[in-house]
Amino acid sequence: MAPAVKPIPLNRAIPPFYVGIDLGGTSTKVGLVDDLGRPVCHSREFATLVENGPQDWIQRVSETTTEMIQSSGLEPTEIARIGLGCPGILDLGTGVMVNPTNFPGWGGFPIRDRLADACGMPVAMANDASAAAYGELWIGSGRGFNSLVFLTLGTGVGCGVIIGDLIIEGEHGHGTECGHILVDPSDTAPICSCGKRGHLESFASATGLIRRAKDRIAAGKAPALAERISQGEKLTPLLIAQLAENGDEPSLELVLETAYYLGLGIVTLLHTFDPTGLLLGGAMTFGGMKSPVGRQFLQRIREEVRQQAFPTLAEKVVIRFAALGGDAGFIGAAGIARLEQRKRR
Repeated sequence: MAPAVKPIPLNRAIPPFYVGIDLGGTSTKVGLVDDLGRPVCHSREFATLVENGPQDWIQRVSETTTEMIQSSGLEPTEIARIGLGCPGILDLGTGVMVNPTNFPGWGGFPIRDRLADACGMPVAMANDASAAAYGELWIGSGRGFNSLVFLTLGTGVGCGVIIGDLIIEGEHGHGTECGHILVDPSDTAPICSCGKRGHLESFASATGLIRRAKDRIAAGKAPALAERISQGEKLTPLLIAQLAENGDEPSLELVLETAYYLGLGIVTLLHTFDPTGLLLGGAMTFGGMKSPVGRQFLQRIREEVRQQAFPTLAEKVVIRFAALGGDAGFIGAAGIARLEQRKRR
């Protein structure tokens, strides 16, 4: 897959330089950017191999970082700082991941400090959604915004909130767990991945979409989906989007229903943060602006905001898709490292 942001040649880059690391449950992405947020060489991606433990990962990311710096033509002394984006709840004071569900055995491991020791340079740490949000604010769809809420749509619903140069983390690392906004308090609401009922994630994530699609299939209300599943295809948001694009009304209804629930959550976020803009990214944007279904999805969200939000917010907030794709995480992590470096000058 081509990078979302094309690297620039080193002779056009503006120092100092920063390394950004985006830690994911399946893969880890590492990139090198200049002081304007532009990648200066192709990023590296490798399997995280969670089961091998955090120390094994530290060794491999250190080796990858060293190789990348050498290949770029830079010296290690030209790298000001490393930024690390990690999933889940973090204790930023101690630099650890707190009980990470998808990283058994990694909780409590001093990942920030061990990475700094292995690479021989300081490391700034942030939640991965916060890092991606900062990447979009720095050089992506949110460039020029004063404040930003960024929702990542995938297996769950992640969120990053940036106000000026302030990254909202919260006193206990739970500050932007916006996928867990309550949208349905009833006893029959679906159970979220966290074990509580009625959260936004239980409706508007890929997991929630698949659950609702299964309910439609079981009720005989999605025959085209049922037929494709009977032929051995896997029920995924991509399949639903493809059928919707081909004119299947029940599939389109599922997409627009997802937009409706997202709209409810977004209204709460707008009333809480009053941001310049709200961006949607991640794996489940239904093709984004390149797809008619993606455009309908975005339009339905905007309609819900217009109906439910304060008029001034609904009129002035910019709601659009993110631009950096899978590069947002490492670019934003590097940007957070840059913020930390500037604070310490």
